[in-house]
Amino acid sequence: MQRICVFCGSNSGARPAYAETARAFGRALAARDLDLVYGGGSLGLMGILADATLAAGGRAIGVLPRGLFRREVPHAGLTVLHEVGSMHERKALMADLADAFVALPGGYGTFDELFEIITWAQIGLHAKPIALLDVEGYFDPLVSLVERAVEEHFVPHPLAALVRRTTDLDALLDELTARPAVAQVSAGEELPQR
Repeated sequence: MQRICVFCGSNSGARPAYAETARAFGRALAARDLDLVYGGGSLGLMGILADATLAAGGRAIGVLPRGLFRREVPHAGLTVLHEVGSMHERKALMADLADAFVALPGGYGTFDELFEIITWAQIGLHAKPIALLDVEGYFDPLVSLVERAVEEHFVPHPLAALVRRTTDLDALLDELTARPAVAQVSAGEELPQR
């Protein structure tokens, strides 16, 4: 396990715990010599997470579509910033770069990224772990929705286990780092050496 992709909001949210968790996550990634892969922005939880990772001596790899530069301000201090042509390319490259995926609180963009990566696991495009790092019950309604989809036979029961939900950052990282790395690096990509 070398790189963890984190999906999270470009806003900070209403509760201080969201930002506190993003900061703790960034510091924990750096302490464990794990690279952050994320959406490349400097605002909200995304910026807080990247800032904390970098401030603790870690590496942050951003992936940002050129068309979003007007709305999402790119982070100026990243280890690597990949500029891509579309949201589809963004999600595909983040998936290729990552060994695992974790969602923090966020909005539609976070939900989109999370559900796409779950769908890709469901159809066999990857076998990388996916987790929700729940902060103050933020994901309770989402988990209830998935449970309802299982009850109504839209999601097969075994597939509900594709996503792990936890409130314990250290336990999650312990579990993820016990797994072997499976990231695929695009041809010609240059990343800093460990």
